[in-house]
Amino acid sequence: QVQLVESGGGLVQAGGSLRLSCAASGRTFSWYVMGWFRQAPGKEREFVAAIDRNGDSTTYANSVKGRFTISRDNAKNTLFLQMNSLKSDDTAVYYCAASGRLSLVTTRNEYAYWGQGTQVTVSS
Repeated sequence: QVQLVESGGGLVQAGGSLRLSCAASGRTFSWYVMGWFRQAPGKEREFVAAIDRNGDSTTYANSVKGRFTISRDNAKNTLFLQMNSLKSDDTAVYYCAASGRLSLVTTRNEYAYWGQGTQVTVSS
């Protein structure tokens, strides 16, 4: 299995940027499709972005398309989420997750491994 630890969250003003990181350990990081999800208070955990095993293909939720960029460094076993033009609606706990699927997946139940989450708060 793989262990995941997120970092990089914090408080930022609307319009600002943050870069989240997710450090992986355990099994070979490049075996996994990786994703970011988020959960706001009182809401379901929702898909944000996903990236395939070698980083060639990505997909995004419509709400973040054009503002967020997912990337990975397989040599450093790290996943990233660059978040620009942040809005108050982006306030949530952000989770990275790993899936053993061969193709990009966007649903929670396709991801077997999860980090503990990092809080992102956007003030308006």
